[in-house]
Formats: sequence, C-alpha cells, structure tokens
Amino acid sequence: MAQQVSGSPFLKPFSLRAAVRVVSPLQQRRHTLPASEFRNLTPQDAISVFEIEREAFVSVSGECPLILDEVLNFLSQCPELSLGWFEEGQLVAFIIGSGWDKERLSQEAMTHHVPNSPSVHIHVLSVHRHCRQQGKGSILLWRYLQYLRCVPGLRRALLICEDFLVPFYLKAGFKEKGPSAISVSNMQFHEMEYTVGGQAYARRNSGC
Repeated sequence: MAQQVSGSPFLKPFSLRAAVRVVSPLQQRRHTLPASEFRNLTPQDAISVFEIEREAFVSVSGECPLILDEVLNFLSQCPELSLGWFEEGQLVAFIIGSGWDKERLSQEAMTHHVPNSPSVHIHVLSVHRHCRQQGKGSILLWRYLQYLRCVPGLRRALLICEDFLVPFYLKAGFKEKGPSAISVSNMQFHEMEYTVGGQAYARRNSGC
C-alpha cells in the first residue's frame, strides 16, 4: 500500500570543497520526482488505486465501488477519464470515471464504459488514509472537473453518493437529480450531476 512521504523533496545545496559522497539510486530518484503531480492513471497504477480504495471504503461501508478487475478495465479502456494526485511519486488521491450515454445512471453503468459519450460517470474519489482531513479530496475534484472541460465532447459528469456526501458534492457545483436506481447491498444513493461547459481556468490558488 502507498505510504505518505513527509519532508522536503529537495536536496540542500552543497559545497564543491566538501567530501564527495556516494548517492544511492533511491536518493537520486527522490531528487528527480516532482513534489506534487496530477496525471491520468495507467494500468500500472491499479494496485495502488485498489489498495487505497479498499481501505477507504471497506472500513466505512464494507463495499468497494470497484474491484481490482474493474479498476484495470477502466484504466485500460478510458485512462483519460481518470486523475491521480502523486506526491514524490506516491499516489495519495485519485478519481476514476468512465463514459456513459444515457440520461440517468443504471446498474449497467457500474461496470461499463461507453466510448465517445457526452457524460462521464465518476465511480470513485478516494484519498489515502494518511492524507485525509487536508482538503485533498476537494482540490482533486476541482482539478478533475476543470480537466473535463478540455475533454472533447463531454457535457456533464454524473455520480451516485450516500446522504452524508450530498453537501460535499453540492458545494463542488453538482446538482441533485433525485434518488438513484442503483443499489448496492441494499444501500440507497442520490444521483448528482455537474454540467461541464466553457474553458478550464488557467490556475487556482489552492496551495498545491
């Protein structure tokens, strides 16, 4: 499982007159990794994604939104609809989406990707347990929604969530569409919709 890394990613400058020391490959790698990076996920990220997801959701609801095979499937078919937040090379938060072409989400949307669709179904947003309560979920969601503005043909984002998450998504700009037809282990959900339009903002003063 990915672990949170603390401390500065930058090496202190040194004097040429100081004794030369051997730098390990791990130290060299840490020196070249960006402090913070947002990028689309790949199938190679699937294990890290699933481990974070499993810890986050099983401890709360006993259910994972996606099993490992589904994670691999979506990261292979539609990696452009995912976004990961990496700190010094370690995945700390992620969103996975897939294409959908109907007005409302159905049970089929949980496992299917429809290419070239006007809607993206956001399956899961999750943050590593060591990085919670830091606003990372809100920042990542904001960046993802702005990123979607640059994806050709996309008009809206859809998701389902439990009652306690409705205020979080309303604050992010989603609107409630009503009760969802989807149920998982007798759990009931609300369907939320975000309209994608205009151009992405150039930057946000988010401190990241």
